Amino acid sequence: MKRLLIVVDYQNDFVDGTLGFLKAQEIENNIVNKIKEYQSHNDEVVFTLDTHYENYMSTKEGENLPIPHCIKGTKGHELYGKVKDLAKGHLLIEKETFGSKDLFKYLEDKEYSSIELIGVVTNICVISNAVIVKTLHPNTEILIDASCSSSNDEVLERKSLDILENLHIKVINK
Repeated sequence: MKRLLIVVDYQNDFVDGTLGFLKAQEIENNIVNKIKEYQSHNDEVVFTLDTHYENYMSTKEGENLPIPHCIKGTKGHELYGKVKDLAKGHLLIEKETFGSKDLFKYLEDKEYSSIELIGVVTNICVISNAVIVKTLHPNTEILIDASCSSSNDEVLERKSLDILENLHIKVINK
């Protein structure tokens, strides 16, 4: 049975764009190595893309986070750096909010030996999608690699990793 790696929102706007932060840049090589490891074992790799449109500022998220980001068709929406090339030939799932209903639908009838999530932002989209995955696959080992995930708020990142562990999601490389 294959393993699954989910790379959450490793996009330009979250790394060096409008919502970018240094720690997101620093984990690029870890993410690249993790993707290559899964590819070398012929395991599945899926990417989520935070996706917004020109009307972002009139959305509920735009009201709460009034910084346009990941607008479809812009450089900010694209995957960052070397990850962009590694994503070729893999499933890209666009999502308009923190957790992805399309990821839920995609995973609904699939089985894996383990499912690992990496990416940004740990305390928002990574945790949201990890809960979705755990809901669908309660008896599958779910992992978060802390060396391949980051947040612009270290306190919230630590708290999120603690919450994930409390939900029986294994946090590695903490």
